[in-house]
Amino acid sequence: MLRNLLVAASCIVLSAVAADPVRMPVLVELFTSEGCSSCPPADRHLQQLDSKVIVLSEHVDYWDQLGWRDKFSSPAFTERQEAYVKQFGIDGPYTPQMVVDGAAQFTGGDTGRAAAEIDKAASRPKATIVLGRTAAGVDVKIEAAPHECDIWLALADNSDVTRVAAGENKGRTLTHVAVVSSIRKIGYVKRGGTFSRQIELPPGAGGQRIVVFLQEAGQARVYGAAMLPSPEI
Repeated sequence: MLRNLLVAASCIVLSAVAADPVRMPVLVELFTSEGCSSCPPADRHLQQLDSKVIVLSEHVDYWDQLGWRDKFSSPAFTERQEAYVKQFGIDGPYTPQMVVDGAAQFTGGDTGRAAAEIDKAASRPKATIVLGRTAAGVDVKIEAAPHECDIWLALADNSDVTRVAAGENKGRTLTHVAVVSSIRKIGYVKRGGTFSRQIELPPGAGGQRIVVFLQEAGQARVYGAAMLPSPEI
C-alpha cells in the first residue's frame, strides 16, 4: 500500500514538473514583428526555448506602417531595442533580433548561437529572486545581487495567435509565446544587497506571466531573472 502511495506521489510530482518546467535563470528577449516575413522562424525558435529559459517576445512598432499593424507592438519595445543598439554598438535596430542576458545579440533564428550564448549566460553568477502572487499583485524578494542593478518587471501573455490579413505575412496564422504587454522598472539593488517589496499589478494581470529581472544600468548585462507562470500553464 505504502509503495503504491509513493508511486502515485512520484507521478504527481513528475506531472507538475512536466506541466511547469523549471527554467534556467537566463533571460532571452526576441524583438519581432508580425509585419516581418523573417520573424516567424524566430518566433518558433523562441517557443522551443520557452521550456529551458525565461523568454520575452517584444513586438516593435516600426513595421506598423508597412502594410500590417501588429496589435502587440509598442513604441516602448522599440525604445528598449534602440537602447540595445547603443549598448552593442551596432548600426541600427532590426528584426528578428535575439538578446541573451543583455550580453549578446544576434539574428533570432540562429539556433546554434542561441545555445552557445545561453550556456555562457547560465554559468555566470546570478541573484536569488523569489516571486509570489498576492491578492493585489506580486511579492518580490531578491538576495545576493552580484552587481548593482535596476530591477525590471514584465507582464506577458502566455501565448497568442493572429491571422495576418496584410503585409509580408498576409494569409499566415502566426503563433507567439510570452508576448510582453508591459515592462517597467520597479526598483534598484546594490551589489550584494537585498530587495523586498509587494508590487501592485493592473487588473487582468493575474492571467499573465510575471517576469522579474536584474539588469545593469544602461540596459547592459542581466544578473538574474525569475518567472511566475501564467495560472493557465
